[in-house]
Amino acid sequence: MKLYGIRNCDTVKKARKWLDDAGIGYEFHDFKKDGLDADRLSQWEQSAGWEVLLNRRGTTWRKLPDEVRDNIGAQSAHRLMLDNPSIIKRPVVEHGNTVSVGFSAGEWAERFKH
Repeated sequence: MKLYGIRNCDTVKKARKWLDDAGIGYEFHDFKKDGLDADRLSQWEQSAGWEVLLNRRGTTWRKLPDEVRDNIGAQSAHRLMLDNPSIIKRPVVEHGNTVSVGFSAGEWAERFKH
């Protein structure tokens, strides 16, 4: 399992604590510090959808000009997420052949505790 996010993000902290408490091993990748390549982002977009990955609730989104927010599409969202990884909803988890976005203790308990 590989967990992608930003180290100081509260949701990522909760997710990492949940995994640690559950004794589930994972590799952590801080995409703000360690970067994010276009191919990996494209894989996530194909699996989860760019609309799911794009965090429209965060500060980074709210600071964008109205013109950018009003005209967002698959290509512009891809470029925006590569240029500003903090606009990606976190955490992104690769587990087997699946990609999930966000953290929910209930969903994770169903998915990972087997």
